[in-house]
Amino acid sequence: MKRRHLVGGLAAATIASPFVRSAYAQAPLTLNGAVQFNDDHAFNKTLLKFEELVKKYYGKPINFTLHRNSSLGLEKQYFEYMAQGKAVDYGIVSPAHMSTFSKAAPFIDAPFLFRDLAQWNKVLDGDMLKPIADEIAKKADVMLIGYAGGGVRNIFVNKPVSNLAEIKGLKVRVQGAPIWSKTFAAVGMSPTVIAYNEIYNAIQNNVISAGENEAAGVETMKFYEVAPNLAMTEHAITIRPVCFSGKTFKTLPKDLQEAVLKAGKEAGAYGRQVESSEDEQKLVALEKAGKLKRIPFKDRAEMKKLADPVMAAYAKEIGADGIFGQIVATN
Repeated sequence: MKRRHLVGGLAAATIASPFVRSAYAQAPLTLNGAVQFNDDHAFNKTLLKFEELVKKYYGKPINFTLHRNSSLGLEKQYFEYMAQGKAVDYGIVSPAHMSTFSKAAPFIDAPFLFRDLAQWNKVLDGDMLKPIADEIAKKADVMLIGYAGGGVRNIFVNKPVSNLAEIKGLKVRVQGAPIWSKTFAAVGMSPTVIAYNEIYNAIQNNVISAGENEAAGVETMKFYEVAPNLAMTEHAITIRPVCFSGKTFKTLPKDLQEAVLKAGKEAGAYGRQVESSEDEQKLVALEKAGKLKRIPFKDRAEMKKLADPVMAAYAKEIGADGIFGQIVATN
């Protein structure tokens, strides 16, 4: 009698096992994201919107883990992880950190590329950057599925500066892509590449005198504590691609792939609206709190004239002169 129960139990287990394996195989997938900043930053809000939209469009159980506050390193590392298909599946990365894989990538975010936010939005909505996105997808196996950003970048300095004469020889931290050093040198400054998380200490220790960033970065990293003067050069409007690992994407079911692409585009547009609208609010709040002083920059037009030939030459060098011409012609 006991033997029959044992055999019956084994048979039941044998019959049930395929269903157990099937249920396990269909357990919700987890996608891992990464962001350098805290919950209040526009990038974090953009990636949370991406998660919300993927869940909405996919309509099936799926988990997301967003690693905040540089817990997985910095954006350069995130991009490398996505290229390898390890640790990070999605994130927001500055184009400057993609230059190892694509010379054209930093052009997406180059200084003095856009006249204003209206032109910037037309370029993004018109998908003019697609040839560069295609190159990045091919060479790095990382997909640019949306475009966030929208912060206007200015120079934070440990002393007041308001014209070209006063920034001559200024030791300023710039991003690693060559175009940043070339354009800043062309307008008379002394650019140097320093890791983002080392800027504060570098200014504090007089290794450099300045850096450049949008309002969200200045606020989050507390750069105003060591460089309370913000020269309003308005030299760049950020574009921060929402990136997704190509290796991860290829493993996803087709309906999830479609949800990721749709959500990426919409989350990017949401992120642009958030950051561009928050920019002024953050600067006003910092000024009211006595933490920062905005200084009008009188020679912005002259600065752009000095940088334009460098931009044109760079665009030709990397084969992006066609895109550059389209952007310049955009009204």
